[in-house]
Amino acid sequence: QLVESGGGMVQAGDSLRLSCAGSERIFNYYAMSWFRQAPGKEREFVASISRNLANTYYADSVKGRFTISRDNAKYIMTLQMANLRPEDTATYICAADRVYGTRRPSEMDYWGEGTLVTVSS
Repeated sequence: QLVESGGGMVQAGDSLRLSCAGSERIFNYYAMSWFRQAPGKEREFVASISRNLANTYYADSVKGRFTISRDNAKYIMTLQMANLRPEDTATYICAADRVYGTRRPSEMDYWGEGTLVTVSS
């Protein structure tokens, strides 16, 4: 029920915008998050946004560089990434959860397949 797009190969310092399309039900009732997973590493939380857009939260590693947003009328969530670094290289995955504030992968209700972002130095 979640489909990501927008990944690609960029250079350090570049910007990239990811999108996550979902269903009406998810956007009406669920908080949403972005996670990422690099090869050989555990899935890690990146950012989250509440259902009513009032609250956002970012991992320290992306704070000030990434911006999460959502459009509940178009059923689209985005992650605007700026000043990308090689360590941002990962598959970025969107997720939905009934409760805003949960940041552990095990607590998410729905997942997308992910979109790969590769940042070269």
